[in-house]
Amino acid sequence: MKDPARPTPPPHDVALDSVTTTADPSFAGAHPAMRAFDRFASRVTRWAGSPITFCTSVFVVVLWAALGPTFHYSDGWQLVINTGTTIVTFLMVFLIQQSQNKDSIAMHLKLNELLASHKSADNQLIGIEDASEDQLRTLAGFYNDLAERAQRGDPVQPETLPGHIADLLRQKNTRQIMTDEPAR
Repeated sequence: MKDPARPTPPPHDVALDSVTTTADPSFAGAHPAMRAFDRFASRVTRWAGSPITFCTSVFVVVLWAALGPTFHYSDGWQLVINTGTTIVTFLMVFLIQQSQNKDSIAMHLKLNELLASHKSADNQLIGIEDASEDQLRTLAGFYNDLAERAQRGDPVQPETLPGHIADLLRQKNTRQIMTDEPAR
């Protein structure tokens, strides 16, 4: 029987099969521990980026520096700040990355919605964030070439546009697709 708590994933003919599993609507129904960690990470990253936290950090460093003469700038005195900053940095990396991942997924979903809702947009770009770096460079080259043509005032004819992004990414040379120039 179908679980009403898990939404049906979108059909695969909409070019969404490359979207990461975390972007799937069912990701919102993840394990309670994941949801708790997500809430915790969001709160900590908001708190860590606040002016109060910055001022507190500056105060701790100034206090530590002021105590230097008291402790004769000993190895133990230096070890306190080194250990403290290392531990805080190590833990914050994971919390900030969690929040960054969530923000990135939200941004991709918003962009996907814009692509899906615009009639002239190529829906094959939905989920392109999972393409390889080489494929993204090829695609960026294609759009850079389009921008150059537009700046020169050259018309961009429909036949110069790829029918599918996947076709473009299979090509060896973007400039050859655009202008029929020989590959260099």
